[in-house]
Amino acid sequence: MKQFYFLTFFVLVVTTGFSQIPANYYDSANGLSGYALKSQLKRIINDANDGLAPEFIHNDQGDNLDGLYGTSDLDLYYENDGSILDIYSENPTGPDPYNYFFPADECAGNFSSEGECYNKEHIIPRSTYNEASPMVDDGHTVIPTDGRVNGLRGSFPFGVVDDNQLISQGGVSNPTLNGSKAGGNLNSGYSAGYTGTVFEPIDEFKGDVARMYFYFVTRYEDQVDNWSSYPMFDGSNDKVLADPFLNILLTWHANDPVSQKEIDRNNVVFNYQNNRNPFVDNPNYANLIWSGATDNENPDAITDLVASNPTDNSIELNWTEPSDNVGVTSYDIYIDGSFSVNTTLTQFTVTGLVPDTNYCFTIKAKDAAGNESDFSNQACETTTNNGSGTTECASEDFENMPANDSQYTTRSWAGANGTWNANEARTDQTISGSRAITIDFRGGDTGLLTSPTVAGGIGNLTVTTQRIFSGTNGTLDVLANGTVVGTIAYGDAAQTVTVENINIEGSIQVVIQDNDSGNARVGLDNLSWTCFSNLSVNENDVEALVMRPNPVSGNMVYFNSSETIEYDLYSILGQKVSSGLIFNGAFNVSSLKKGIYIIKLTIANKSKTYRLIKQ
Repeated sequence: MKQFYFLTFFVLVVTTGFSQIPANYYDSANGLSGYALKSQLKRIINDANDGLAPEFIHNDQGDNLDGLYGTSDLDLYYENDGSILDIYSENPTGPDPYNYFFPADECAGNFSSEGECYNKEHIIPRSTYNEASPMVDDGHTVIPTDGRVNGLRGSFPFGVVDDNQLISQGGVSNPTLNGSKAGGNLNSGYSAGYTGTVFEPIDEFKGDVARMYFYFVTRYEDQVDNWSSYPMFDGSNDKVLADPFLNILLTWHANDPVSQKEIDRNNVVFNYQNNRNPFVDNPNYANLIWSGATDNENPDAITDLVASNPTDNSIELNWTEPSDNVGVTSYDIYIDGSFSVNTTLTQFTVTGLVPDTNYCFTIKAKDAAGNESDFSNQACETTTNNGSGTTECASEDFENMPANDSQYTTRSWAGANGTWNANEARTDQTISGSRAITIDFRGGDTGLLTSPTVAGGIGNLTVTTQRIFSGTNGTLDVLANGTVVGTIAYGDAAQTVTVENINIEGSIQVVIQDNDSGNARVGLDNLSWTCFSNLSVNENDVEALVMRPNPVSGNMVYFNSSETIEYDLYSILGQKVSSGLIFNGAFNVSSLKKGIYIIKLTIANKSKTYRLIKQ
């Protein structure tokens, strides 16, 4: 049952949702439509190296979905009691008929009635693909549901049930206790064209099912035509979905939009198996693929951008979603004319600002096809100078981790800045009496701590470490947006270490991983980083300039100075490529070809050269 605290939780997690999409993850799909878009999305989420930048490869975890469900399918949205959110038993408007808790209530033997135990529901029946991997283990399409209702659904396709044609099975009522039902398909309206038996979930979760199907037929589009006959599939690899069911799923997708539950689950599954559901991240992909239309229309410009609620280091932005022929999917935020960050929300708090400084903001709206609007109206605001602001952009004390558990497995939890994730991690150890995440860095590179993506950049990072149990001392690598920016030491005693002068602007995701210098299980606690400040060096000190990232695979390189910098750029053979001025520490390298360059920087008649690598 939904409670009033749902809104509070929504405010907490809404900033995490889409922010977990890695930078540039969908860039290679921009401008595409129809089956070309579908095929490109398949390349983005499949298990092959397709030469993309960035490249994320689906990592099949095998028969280990229990390691996922403890974080991916908890009810944090209705009862908010940590029970399993079962789409076949959840009652969105009242008490649930029964609840299951992970992992104690998983079916272990025979069961005969609804409400006894949960098991794994393959939304696309596993008989369709002969129970082969990775389909049978794909966390995006295999979910925990009541065992008996799962049996009622069986291998029936999803559809709209004619209430005059309900089927009967022992041990379960039909409709079930939350209203899901099985029976003959209603051969009229948007569900016309099929007369066999179908299964229909309640309205609250119909869109969830549709987006699971869209993901599945995209991820496995080059295999579908080799599988057994299934009424929802038409035998092709491009369209895949037979007309009656395509109409049903597109209708459900439109009528039941993406929920916070799906956003959060998509993030957890991504950290589990390294690929995402594009139709949760960008719902308009479904229409772009199956409508056959090409979207060449730009969204309207935003006209009501407001900047408000300044602190010493932050300003809040609010605006209304503009019109678009298909729909807006994200927004590019510009500060004083320079791109800062992308968001999918219509409210965003810009952090990492300087006290008593006036900032002017504009925004461009973007759709799934890559079309973008003109700039919005300009909204300006001045940060305060009360001495009450903080330069801290992110912090995590690990107090909100999952309950104490000595097993090394995947962990995910909501921190103050968003969703944190850890691989090969246990939660039952402490450092100086305080809860700490303990990660197994022995004999492999699977142990990881991954932060949410946080706006405001990064200056210095601080964390407390301690080697837990036996092993050898060493260091761990700290990565910011995929680039190693420093190391942190660990030993048998607790120590607080700081990586200084990282100085990267924009949105930041931090990863801590092993570098094979030691062999231990390491506890991590009280992790934080300060915001990026482009005033972090003396304005005339060219020797203190730091260039990040380097190597660079994106469009921008940043320097930790707000002073105007003269530059001369040369090829590795000494031929001058370009020269000019760098303002506000931002240098656009989008026009450079891949290779090694020498850049000469000059401030106040003092010069220094650096090597710049464009990947």
